[in-house]
Amino acid sequence: MRYSKFYGVQLGALASCVALQSAGLVSAEEAAPSAGGTSADELAKQLSNPVSSLISLPFQNNFDFGAGDDGWQYKLNVQPVIPFSLNDDWNLVARAIVPFVHQEDVIPDTEQTGISDTVASFFLSPAEPTDSGLIWGVGPVFLLPTATDDLLGTEKWGAGPTAVVLKQDGKYTYGALANHIWSFAGDDDRSEVSATFLQPFFVTALGEGANVALNSELTYDWNSERWTIPVNLQYNKVFQVGDQMMQWQVGGRYYLETPEGGPEWGIRVGLTLLFPK
Repeated sequence: MRYSKFYGVQLGALASCVALQSAGLVSAEEAAPSAGGTSADELAKQLSNPVSSLISLPFQNNFDFGAGDDGWQYKLNVQPVIPFSLNDDWNLVARAIVPFVHQEDVIPDTEQTGISDTVASFFLSPAEPTDSGLIWGVGPVFLLPTATDDLLGTEKWGAGPTAVVLKQDGKYTYGALANHIWSFAGDDDRSEVSATFLQPFFVTALGEGANVALNSELTYDWNSERWTIPVNLQYNKVFQVGDQMMQWQVGGRYYLETPEGGPEWGIRVGLTLLFPK
């Protein structure tokens, strides 16, 4: 199995952040004064909420193995989250996923590198939870054919509805995010898109800006009638370098089901830049 050199670079960058935090050179407990009074635990809690009022810029590195002919894939998801306050009662939260992909032997004896399709979501969400403590958001989701390689994208424009509902109860956060995308334009020679995405999640706070998250990222392709079902377990930790608040993440996943030739297991590491108000 062959690996590109940026595999080690990405893991090394995260390891450096972990080493700095563990060595006490950056400290979540010292974060509050330079973060506008927002504690590390509060930032971690906001990050567990997909429609919080926290501006963030995640860089999520995904490594999947066992696909195709003993192939592997690296995917860097750049996922900016920008909330807008519409008035005292409502927020609009814009979220995007822009993937950069490198894969080898996922399609036998070939490799591809480039940007894949972009998914952009917009959630209209109440500024405060309901009386029962529920947090929710609804809006549209869009598929943009930004792939730089035919084999990394659908070459289709798509749209559909998206929604999220969750509850934050003490140290626990639990809920689900879902969307469905239908294609409406694009290359007539490519297959139509009709896909449902469902992400149930459960997060347990550990204190000092740390938590453990369990989730799945289920996708059902209505055209092929096939499921992709990974289960992810991840550790997250808020820390600070100078005046910049960040969160690092590390975890693994196992695929319960994939289409033929799909991956078997994977690793996720990441770094999120935080911009509290």
